[in-house]
Amino acid sequence: FRNPGLFRWLQEGIYFPDQKITVGDVEMPIVILGDPAYPLMPWLMKPYTGALDSSKELFNYRLSKCRMVVECAFGRLKGRWCSLLTRSDLSETNIPIVIAACCVLHNLCESKGETFMAGWEV
Repeated sequence: FRNPGLFRWLQEGIYFPDQKITVGDVEMPIVILGDPAYPLMPWLMKPYTGALDSSKELFNYRLSKCRMVVECAFGRLKGRWCSLLTRSDLSETNIPIVIAACCVLHNLCESKGETFMAGWEV
């Protein structure tokens, strides 16, 4: 949210232009999952707050489960590439490239069943 370019792209629909996914029989837009601190936006899904009926509680539970999957994935990514755990001395230009490379390599390793040891354990 601090990056005005990213926020503008999301607001203008440039980041996820008309992309949809199908879950079961339901076609849904691609959204970012957020916690209650974020504002509700058409491209950002967050939990309900305040007094909740059972359907809103169920929604929040399911959203929380989805967010946990994402958080676990980031945990595995950081476990595989420990350099992501610390402050980087790279230039602002190179940081997104390195993170993207880590993601691509991580997904390749995951798809091949490559195991790793979290942290610097040996």
